Amino acid sequence: MRQKTTDLLVGIGARLAITRNEIGLSQSDMAKEIGVSLRAYHSYEKGERGLPIEALVMLDEKFGADVTWILLGTKAARVQHDIDALEEFETSLDRFLIEQGIRIKSEKRGAIVARWYRSHIDGPEIKMEDVHTWIELLRE
Repeated sequence: MRQKTTDLLVGIGARLAITRNEIGLSQSDMAKEIGVSLRAYHSYEKGERGLPIEALVMLDEKFGADVTWILLGTKAARVQHDIDALEEFETSLDRFLIEQGIRIKSEKRGAIVARWYRSHIDGPEIKMEDVHTWIELLRE
């Protein structure tokens, strides 16, 4: 059953207020940060008006806010998936390094992880065989 618009806006307003509180800004400061008037921002938190797309984009860009949660009350679909994939990759990487007796500096390990993660998000995902080649190039 479809949610009534007023209920939807009140829920969005409540989640927006929680997000603002977590970021640590006053309503006035948040309004400035996302480029709206204080009066407009106040009406978003009260659930009297819908939040413009531009304001949502600013929340994401400036604060990394979970816009899916603000709008729908659910976490972004990929967040946990991406964290799990990253943890699995790092575990696999560390296991390989230990098994092979390979030492690399933490900055180089970080670069490998960051590059793999970028490929995971943007595709195509880099295969472990390619990561092993990188490690050979970066050995101490």
